[in-house]
Amino acid sequence: MATLHRLAAAPDLVDQVYRTLVDAISSGALAPGERIVQEALAEQLAVSRQPVLQALRLLKADGLVQDAPGRGLRVTPLDAGLIAQVYAVRGALDGLAARLAADRRTAPVDAVLQAGRAATRSGDVAAMITADLAFHQAVYAASGNPLVERSAAPHWCQIRRAMGAVLQDGPARAAIWDEHAAIAEAIGAGDADTAERLAREHAERAGHHLGAALAVPITRLQAQGDTA
Repeated sequence: MATLHRLAAAPDLVDQVYRTLVDAISSGALAPGERIVQEALAEQLAVSRQPVLQALRLLKADGLVQDAPGRGLRVTPLDAGLIAQVYAVRGALDGLAARLAADRRTAPVDAVLQAGRAATRSGDVAAMITADLAFHQAVYAASGNPLVERSAAPHWCQIRRAMGAVLQDGPARAAIWDEHAAIAEAIGAGDADTAERLAREHAERAGHHLGAALAVPITRLQAQGDTA
């Protein structure tokens, strides 16, 4: 048997820092284009620089941070074109998941829908994003094909931050959970064609809305980041 070197255990602290920074970027607390100062982040999170550095490497791989002009890192500016591409992929995966779930007549439970409507009423953007992700994860799980969720997962970091920017605006929230409910109803009824169509249309509408909403503020946010 080959002799292998012992691996150092990956500290849970890195994951905690990573998730905290993903949430901050998604909510806009770390704004698009904002420069990243490792020392400041470490101080605010009361950790050493090492877990922050490792978390930033993961965020860079995700495309959430990038090299800043000159040196250092910054939060990747929002890109309406990228969001449109992400939603095109998501629409295909969501449609497949809804079709497979309908074939099994395994709809997301009512509690998921109720939690989403409650989050919308609360006006808490972070709660709305969490509830939205929970609904789609429930559909992925209902599909019975674990590769669907695995394929969709890498794109949700970009989706979350786009939603974080757009959901600050009340009208953008209005129809989301009605559409979710219609998808769930079609799945529960075993209507695979309708479930797939509704899931694809839901993703297409969301992608168009997010892209249009981001197109104007992107220029302003990028300019702010370039002068930070």
